[in-house]
Amino acid sequence: MTQPRSILQEGQSYTFRSYFEMPYESDEILAEFGYVLERSRLSLPKTTQPLEHLVEFQQRIEDSLLLVSLSSETARRETLVAPVLLEVARYCRCQLRIEYPLMVNNWLRGNLDYLLWLKNSLLVVEAKNDDLTRGFTQLAVEMIALAEAKGQHSLYGAVTIGDAWRFGLLDRTQKRITQDIALYRVPDDLEELVRSLIGMIE
Repeated sequence: MTQPRSILQEGQSYTFRSYFEMPYESDEILAEFGYVLERSRLSLPKTTQPLEHLVEFQQRIEDSLLLVSLSSETARRETLVAPVLLEVARYCRCQLRIEYPLMVNNWLRGNLDYLLWLKNSLLVVEAKNDDLTRGFTQLAVEMIALAEAKGQHSLYGAVTIGDAWRFGLLDRTQKRITQDIALYRVPDDLEELVRSLIGMIE
């Protein structure tokens, strides 16, 4: 029986970005950390609080999309990702950390693009210019690192290219990361997206 190949090398250092650039499948990389990857439709928590100003916010997003070319990661982050997360932070009165540094060990280190933080609730968001699939691999490793660093038993994460969002759920006890098969589109699914983001933090 052949031994499974080892992707990560002892003595080597890897940043979160390294996992995005690796040619391996997500499940192979996560297995290096003892996690399994599952894909299913997640039943995401959703806030029921009234979202005042959401109609105006959606209109601002749609107006921005008429004016800005989303040809770079910076354009997507500044036009779509940061405004959505700031809106969420405003509703749930949580902290929004940008480029949050995290160091667990040589295999789990780097900066998180965005981290929403309220008491014991954490939500990590990874923004990309394209490639949600490899972006999810990077997100999953960031979730493992965050769970280790903060002692979380479960936490949500999202990977986004600005106009599309995909969620993941980490279960540290079961050593499992579930990738949602659903995609949330901006601006069409904006209310559902915002309600879910707030629901994960509340």
